[in-house]
Amino acid sequence: MGSASMLAAVAMRRLEGKVALITGGASGIGECTARLFSQHGAKVVIADIQDDLGHSVSKSITDSSSSSSSSSSATYIHCDVTKEKDIENAVDTAVSKYGKLDIMFNNAGIVGVNKTSILENHKSEFEEVINVNLIGVFLGTKHAARVTVPARRGSIISTASVCGCIGGVASHAYTSSKHAVVGLTRNTAVELGRFGIRVNCVSPYVVATPLAKDFFRLDDEGVHGVYSNLKGAKLEPQDVAEAALYLASDQSKYVSGYNLVVDGGFTITNPGFTVFGK
Repeated sequence: MGSASMLAAVAMRRLEGKVALITGGASGIGECTARLFSQHGAKVVIADIQDDLGHSVSKSITDSSSSSSSSSSATYIHCDVTKEKDIENAVDTAVSKYGKLDIMFNNAGIVGVNKTSILENHKSEFEEVINVNLIGVFLGTKHAARVTVPARRGSIISTASVCGCIGGVASHAYTSSKHAVVGLTRNTAVELGRFGIRVNCVSPYVVATPLAKDFFRLDDEGVHGVYSNLKGAKLEPQDVAEAALYLASDQSKYVSGYNLVVDGGFTITNPGFTVFGK
């Protein structure tokens, strides 16, 4: 690669010199985002409870960066997002290893049991989902703010869902948790904006992961055929990662308190009544 091509490649890296911490980064959307962030020049800390997968992804990213002479690298750390000490340790690890934290991506989440009747819901099942999906985001935001407020800069991103925009799509616990993530995003954006910190969330439509397909009892065609509004397109983890990249990068330097919905128009569509035909 010539010097001009190398300079162009560096210029295209939107997170050059930044440090990112991604919870739930060992698989799915988190893994895809970790790889994309690294390709754009970020040093990435993957925080997850899936230790074997996490170490494997971290090694793969680091090896790929080494072979391409990139300055990127990745580190894995065990982290249960419901435990404050684990979140605190993950943030401190990012700072001690790389000197700072620029981007926090609160991505870890669970769907819980698929019970639509509130009469069948157990308190423990509801709390399990809230603890991961909401408390985990609260703790991640809190400890990211702990180190980004003194630096007077940073981007905090959380994974919400289309279930945070409308009702009737998933369980009470999951829907409640994702509505709460949107609210927490907006409230902390107001508080942290005066320190130069942006807080946003991304709300994807169903990504056809094994977990989601099992939860909704659908195959790929069911997810993207029956309920999708935007025909001819299929939502992939890469699409959500690209949305997170935008919110993490300086391209969104004046975007805060925003819920970036990646749903192909699903949440604005009434499939039961439309004047536009099929």
